[in-house]
Amino acid sequence: MTQQTQTDDHIRDAAYFLWLKDGQPEGRDQEHWLAAQAELTVETVVETPKPKAPRKKAAAKPRAAKAAAATKAEVASKPAAKPKKPRATKAAKAE
Repeated sequence: MTQQTQTDDHIRDAAYFLWLKDGQPEGRDQEHWLAAQAELTVETVVETPKPKAPRKKAAAKPRAAKAAAATKAEVASKPAAKPKKPRATKAAKAE
């Protein structure tokens, strides 16, 4: 089946439903065909997504270098951690 035949089939179905909706009048087949064709054309235009522009990739090295420098600066500016006292065990508390 070609694209044209598929399109004609869709138009024919849409025109049939328009004809039924209008009360099945005689002699207005061309009017229903053109209305269905216009309706399907509008739907196709609305449903067709626009192609997106490709995203540019950011350079990874400058960010990684900044993050590494920031981490080193944070470590250097923090005071040394105090050693924690060992916790007493349950057996030691019971005595």
